[in-house]
Amino acid sequence: MKKPDWTAWAGKLLPLFQRYKFVLLVMLAGVVLLLLPGGGGGEETVEPESSAEAAFDLEAMEQKLAQALSEIDGAGEVHVVLTVKAGTRQIIAQDISRSGEESSSAAVIVSRGSGVEETVLLQQIYPQYQGALVVCPGGDDPAVQLAIAKAVSSLTGLGSDRISVCKSK
Repeated sequence: MKKPDWTAWAGKLLPLFQRYKFVLLVMLAGVVLLLLPGGGGGEETVEPESSAEAAFDLEAMEQKLAQALSEIDGAGEVHVVLTVKAGTRQIIAQDISRSGEESSSAAVIVSRGSGVEETVLLQQIYPQYQGALVVCPGGDDPAVQLAIAKAVSSLTGLGSDRISVCKSK
């Protein structure tokens, strides 16, 4: 058996290596990056929104609005009462299957691992405001009434006919 002549191969490959060294270097870097671990082992850790964050808090909105309205010149200490048309609604994804004249639907459920399953939420509809009552010491001054009505209208989307500004005791 004849032994291969490595010097002849090296003489042929060296000019090719010199010519394409940057291409080979980029390919080598790509292979190294592909071999590195992905960090999470393929599992994505996404924290679902808690119900406290997703829920509409009317009392907190009233307090924030009262605090902001108290800063209006001449208003004084403000108390706000807001009414809403209906509660928060959630639209959940449905899997609808039809066979002939019969159809059935079921909520789409996603498994997050470790026995945690959640429904797929398509949309969350927050309630619309129906009316607002603002009570403050400066409620008898027309300039204060106008400023408060404009502020409440811009924050809630209510028309001025649905906002009542009254003087407190």
